[in-house]
Amino acid sequence: MRIVILVIGTRGDVQPSVALGKGFRRAGYDVRLVAPQRFESLVTDNGLEFAALPGDPVALIGGLVDKAGHDPIRTMRVMLDYALPIAVDVMRCAREACQDADAIFTSFFTTIFGHEIARERNVPDFSAQIFPTFTPTRYVPNPGLPQWRLGGVYNRLTHTLLIQAFWLANRYGFRRIRRRAPDVLPDIHWPFRPSDRPRTPTLYGFSRHVLAPPDWQDSIYVTGYWFLDTPADWQPPPELARFLAAGPPPVSIGFGSIVTTDIERLTRAVVDALAQAGQRGILLGGWAGLGQQELPGTMLRLDEAPHDWLFPRLAAVVHHGGAGTTGAALRAGMPNVIVPFTADQPFWGRRVQALGVGPAPIWQHRLTAERLASALRTALDDPAMRQRAAALGEKIRDEDGLSTAVRVFERVMHNWLAHHRRR
Repeated sequence: MRIVILVIGTRGDVQPSVALGKGFRRAGYDVRLVAPQRFESLVTDNGLEFAALPGDPVALIGGLVDKAGHDPIRTMRVMLDYALPIAVDVMRCAREACQDADAIFTSFFTTIFGHEIARERNVPDFSAQIFPTFTPTRYVPNPGLPQWRLGGVYNRLTHTLLIQAFWLANRYGFRRIRRRAPDVLPDIHWPFRPSDRPRTPTLYGFSRHVLAPPDWQDSIYVTGYWFLDTPADWQPPPELARFLAAGPPPVSIGFGSIVTTDIERLTRAVVDALAQAGQRGILLGGWAGLGQQELPGTMLRLDEAPHDWLFPRLAAVVHHGGAGTTGAALRAGMPNVIVPFTADQPFWGRRVQALGVGPAPIWQHRLTAERLASALRTALDDPAMRQRAAALGEKIRDEDGLSTAVRVFERVMHNWLAHHRRR
């Protein structure tokens, strides 16, 4: 049986899908992962078949950070401006990659056209997500709208509004696309309502100890995180090993796949905050190039380092609040200090705060050395917070999100095949 996974986004979006693909491959399935070209080596180095999609996610994330922030209208505009010029080629490549699929997994950006390809091929599709979307609940707001604490009515309303906005934006986009290429897809349908086929199930790649609203219906599965672990024989570069051995556990600061023109100001704030807090630090440069200027001897700059290896060796983790980085820091049992930029990042910042494993998030445009130093002192000096973080990390390490996802897939697939045999 061949599973095809369609994913568009940054490394934070693609890496959990790679982990998921590896989980299915270990279970005996053939897996093809379809993603932007820049992730080919990430996919193939992990033993999965790769098919490329057009488009560079650097352009998308740069627009989301510097133009959209957390404004939902501007966010939709940035996404449409990115998607429409490449949409025809993306859909043609995706259809070609799914020609022999027995099941299709979609991510946030591929939800609608992935569902349509599955309908066209008469195979089941599965929504594989790393943040709560398309599944209304009264317990938390939708990540795409302000994280105000206004109660269950507001929370459910945010999900309804975002679902409608996403659907309308897709309908508008597909009308534009069909004018240029009427053969690409005949029509689009919403995946998450019963119609002439079973409801598309949603698999969430995060821990039930982090989020599992009791009002989610039985087609929604919180499996646990989909971690892509570093090989056991991985060795740190010499400068990292020396830095870790030279003093007490440092703080790591990195903003992952974020791209922004404001990186020099952010770097200065980070350097000054560590000095004020009296902490050593590791700066993970990421796509934005954090920490390019000369740094004091109490700091080390790396382009990147495996989170599962590095985070357990730290005192705390400062990051942008991406779903994958948040999960890795929580699994390590570390307090999180989150500096959100866009998309779902404010949501995870508020979730970390609600769980008591990190201070209140600091929006990147409000980041100052003083605010970050104060948040670091809280994360480092609050014994109850550190104890909660350690306990949550132990619970997450006891989960096996990949095996759970495989079991859910096999059960749903069995029911889907039985349903279609009866028709």
